Amino acid sequence: MPHSTSRRGLLFGAAAVSAGAVLTGCTSNESKDDDAASENNRPAADDKPGKEVTIGFAGPQADHGWLNAINDNAKERAKKYKDVTLEATEGSNDTAAQIGQVETLINKKVDVLVILPADGKALTRVGLKAMKAGIPVVNLDRIFASAQAYRCWIGGDNYGMGLNAGHYIGEKLGGKKGARVVELAGLDNLELTKQRTKGFDDALKNYPNIEKVARQAAEFTVESGQAKMAQLLQAQKNIDALWNHDDDQGVGALRAIKQAGRDDFLMVGGAGALSAFQEIKADRGVLKATVLYPPTMAASAIDLARALGQGKGIGGMAEFEIPASLTLYSAVVDKDNVDQYMSTGFK
Repeated sequence: MPHSTSRRGLLFGAAAVSAGAVLTGCTSNESKDDDAASENNRPAADDKPGKEVTIGFAGPQADHGWLNAINDNAKERAKKYKDVTLEATEGSNDTAAQIGQVETLINKKVDVLVILPADGKALTRVGLKAMKAGIPVVNLDRIFASAQAYRCWIGGDNYGMGLNAGHYIGEKLGGKKGARVVELAGLDNLELTKQRTKGFDDALKNYPNIEKVARQAAEFTVESGQAKMAQLLQAQKNIDALWNHDDDQGVGALRAIKQAGRDDFLMVGGAGALSAFQEIKADRGVLKATVLYPPTMAASAIDLARALGQGKGIGGMAEFEIPASLTLYSAVVDKDNVDQYMSTGFK
């Protein structure tokens, strides 16, 4: 999902003081040992117990495998830290209900909030309320309408999904003349779907031998995937590759493909479901790869929230504060690397 760059956030006075102390202390007259000591004292988050932090977590209802994995990743990550207490809401797709849940967390005076809004625009007001109350917000995936409503945004790269899917297919088809590909998209009224299609189309421009001959939009469900895929197969008797935006609807797409007795093309999925990983590993059908939209972003959001609550930055980076935004990479998973990602697959 596209995002805007956040403004500089709140609650970093301590980090700023530490940074200033390091910078003013590093003069040409000091020894290398002093420089090394300053380097080692950078306020970067690590796994060692530190200041106790209460993190409020609010997400939408887990009515999709990916959203359920978001909740699981957040909860499991919080358990990793002895200094983190997680206050998680039940989750709701009703914006008014989710606003109420976040307001409850604000009233509880949690240290940091992690919010995956059911509707980013509708939840912007409560994000602003939290920030004004001195509670920094980590905005997860679906972005708020104002950069002032969050301290840090972290999410996936919808455009990158399409781009990497297109390049994978282009490379696999090689220089085959007259190659034909089809696309099984998600919900067309969602910006994320438009971005995935744009990335795919942009990638295919690099392969003049390939033509996208058809596109159908499904609804991110097994049933819609099966129905729309059946329509594509009936209309297209000769294709070389398929890109499916979502592995959940891909379960239905695979059913339609098997029912039609088709095995004359390769399929690339999207998101990173466990069922897709298992199918890729077995290498017994058309599904050869999937492009990630990793639900592990929720675990990383907990890491960022903990660092915010402790006034720290990220280990391995020079800055003393966490970034304003983090866009995750849409890696391609195929039989060569599927074992590495198997534990991240969602059900």
